[in-house]
Amino acid sequence: MEGGSNTKNTPIEALERSFPLRVLRYRLRRGSGGAGSSAGGEGIERHLQVLEDATVSLITERRVSQPWGLAGGEPGAVGENWLLPSGEEARAERLPDRCTIQLKAGDVLRMLAPGGGGWGTPRPSNDL
Repeated sequence: MEGGSNTKNTPIEALERSFPLRVLRYRLRRGSGGAGSSAGGEGIERHLQVLEDATVSLITERRVSQPWGLAGGEPGAVGENWLLPSGEEARAERLPDRCTIQLKAGDVLRMLAPGGGGWGTPRPSNDL
């Protein structure tokens, strides 16, 4: 694949029109935001299938640093990158935050963006 894209800011329709990719999943990572009186924002889960052999570079430094909470809030979930060869979950391989990899048609990249840190001391649970 030639060219570059910041998938965080690029609409999925533009990704599919510009690159040999199919967006299989694009959703919020429920529970990824840190707890607080104001919970941190949810991260995004993306599954991108490559439609032809391609060289892909990932530059996702925020995957290795946990988004911190403020004023007593809890940190958000860390991000992760995974390769699913031929889309097979059983063969999933964790990828580093920065890498260049060769992908085969049918491979799936699973990218889990971190959740935001919470703000303020979490409210006590009313569970009895």
